[in-house]
Amino acid sequence: MKKKTVGKTRHVVAWMNKAEYEHVQEYLFSKEPALQKHALQRISAWKARFGQSTPVAVDSTADLVRCQVLDSAGQLETNDLVMLYGMALVRFVNLITERQQKSVARPLRRLAGKINIPEWVVNLRHDLTHRRLPSLKWCRKGCGFVLDWLHQQYWSRQMGSQLTEDWNSSSEEEDEEEFAKRHEEELLRRQKEIEAHKKVRELLISYEREQFQTYEELAKQGGQRGVWPDASADLSWILTQITLFTTEARDILVDVLMQDGFLIPTAEQLESLDIDPSEDSVDMFAPCLPRVFLHFWLPCLKALNTPIFINLILDKLFAELSNEPSRHRTYYITSWISEILLCNSKSTNLRHLPGLCGELKAHKRLKLSKERIFMNRIQFPWQNLISTCVNAPCPATPFLLRQILSDMDKPLPHDAQQNLLRLCSIYTQGYHEYSSPGASDPAQPVYTLQNLQDRLKSNTSQNRDSHSSNHAPRPMQAPPTEDLQEKLSAETTQERNFALRGSAWSVCTDKVPWKQYPLGKVPGQPEDPSCLMVECYSTFTVFDQQVELDQLPQHHGNRSVPLQSRASGADGPLWTHSDLSKLKAGLQLF
Repeated sequence: MKKKTVGKTRHVVAWMNKAEYEHVQEYLFSKEPALQKHALQRISAWKARFGQSTPVAVDSTADLVRCQVLDSAGQLETNDLVMLYGMALVRFVNLITERQQKSVARPLRRLAGKINIPEWVVNLRHDLTHRRLPSLKWCRKGCGFVLDWLHQQYWSRQMGSQLTEDWNSSSEEEDEEEFAKRHEEELLRRQKEIEAHKKVRELLISYEREQFQTYEELAKQGGQRGVWPDASADLSWILTQITLFTTEARDILVDVLMQDGFLIPTAEQLESLDIDPSEDSVDMFAPCLPRVFLHFWLPCLKALNTPIFINLILDKLFAELSNEPSRHRTYYITSWISEILLCNSKSTNLRHLPGLCGELKAHKRLKLSKERIFMNRIQFPWQNLISTCVNAPCPATPFLLRQILSDMDKPLPHDAQQNLLRLCSIYTQGYHEYSSPGASDPAQPVYTLQNLQDRLKSNTSQNRDSHSSNHAPRPMQAPPTEDLQEKLSAETTQERNFALRGSAWSVCTDKVPWKQYPLGKVPGQPEDPSCLMVECYSTFTVFDQQVELDQLPQHHGNRSVPLQSRASGADGPLWTHSDLSKLKAGLQLF
């Protein structure tokens, strides 16, 4: 029997022999521009022989080496070099990873990782393509790494006349099957999320339908709308179905609750509950939920009042607040945050909570267990909660921040709390009482225009109180009018005219509303500052200026010491007499 020989796959190459190949390889990676130019010329000849079959590694190597040669010549600007390097690097990453792409596109980072190309090279290509161009330093670094990679993975692996471009993973078929399996699992997971989202939305709509029906029955019976009956059998079944989503689809449930029409009511829903839709603009600085709307959602929230769910919904509320929602959404988002914080507040801290709900109202509400979302105190991540609150600024941020600060187990120092509240108030352009309600601090710093107006109002009221306390009241003097001000200024007109005698200027006696003109500008003055120049003027140097005797400096050694400085025993100014002479020589007076 004849032994079967396994035929070897033959490749047509462009180099004449192995010696030429090794010669070009040595010159390419020699770091000598002259030798590299010679190697690039040989590769140009190879490409003429290869045609469209030029190996990707050879083509990429030639592009990158050409960048180094042009860079070493020093004739190109930095931006030109960045564009040159960038094109070569982008072509390398695209061409090397393109042959690994299959019918389903896969991320470049994953494909590059299989052939030992680090992620930072792919990120460099991403910046060159989609973002701001990187620096020339990073382009040179990327070029150097890629050339080393090509030298190890392609040029050093060529044997004889064989052409090898096998840098793919040996287990590519297994990886392809694994990727297809993961892709199928991802599609299945997304389909389940869509179905769960649809189911949660249907359950919440059914819950709202039951609650609206209950409210209408209360309205027909003429009972107290603040006292809602216990949940019916249908409502209990709906709540049981909703609670099933608190384990596997908790995030989906919270996302649906944040949509308009649920925890954020629409105008139609507010009208159905006899709530004025304009109430959300009453006080954006201290929001409070309408009591009817709170009772509307209490059964649902009580069924979901686990610490994990409360923390999750609180984080989601702050996340929605950071997206700069509309005024209506902002009011109800902050109202729900305030309500959760209020339910978690210590009873000893309630007296520190100002705002629309008020101290006494908060006491009454929290005494009723039926009006609380949860009974047991929850340990919130207070530091993270402060950061989240500050990172989502709105008009109610100082109010919410104060609730958080007053409820912390380990509160911050008092000065730190006050400074944080003041900074928040300044940033949100809103006024907030830092002291207890009814108290005013006359030494409160003025940061905003609102602070200044409140300070003036406070001073005015104090002055009125002091005048009314006198036994013999006298009429309060009105502030000087414009006519009186003009009369007072006219009394000094003669003195001022005497001071301006011989000058081109004179005192204005016309009645001019000066408050309408900025400082340094007169009525009818054009924008060109050259109009202030007089027609006739002369110049002289500082040396020609007449100086009184007591203003002359006294010389002490090589320094010019003023008379008063010498009398006080000082060392004198740091300027020497020669320095002052140089300065005066260049000055001219009109």
